Amino acid sequence: MASQDLENNSEIVNRVAQSKLITFNLEDYYPKGNRILIDIKDWLYEGFILREKDFRAQLEAHDWSQYQDAYVALNCSTEAIVPGWSYMLIASKLQPYAKKVVVGTLEQLETSLYQTVLEKLDVSEYQDKMVIIKGCSNKPVPPNAYMWILLKIQAVAKSVMYGEACSSVPLFKAK
Repeated sequence: MASQDLENNSEIVNRVAQSKLITFNLEDYYPKGNRILIDIKDWLYEGFILREKDFRAQLEAHDWSQYQDAYVALNCSTEAIVPGWSYMLIASKLQPYAKKVVVGTLEQLETSLYQTVLEKLDVSEYQDKMVIIKGCSNKPVPPNAYMWILLKIQAVAKSVMYGEACSSVPLFKAK
């Protein structure tokens, strides 16, 4: 008798697929391109002292074309006191080649990239919709990107959740 009931009701319904939830995946907005960290300690005397004449000579001898279309983070891994103009000078050498240059870590670079992308993003398609911001990612999506997209979508959406459709965390519901 139980097997007859199963045969009569054998259709499996995917309620997640039928829901009106719209998934927003930050990975879809990941800017393509190489990420490169330049550690300027290699251009400092003993890794700690910036000697302007030597520093400038090393920058002149460096092959900047290797950064073509790359995203570059400038950093100093030692506790050297590095004058601000040194990063500006490096950025001026990178300007014809790199897509973007920041002073900081690779994570700070990713944060800057996402901020630029999300500031320009039109979220009008989420007006009065139920949106779930996908939580898992295979790309380095910085934590701030999740916060920024929540705030942007929340301004127009009916509700916003985080995670996966089968196990989401409610974050916002319009009144």
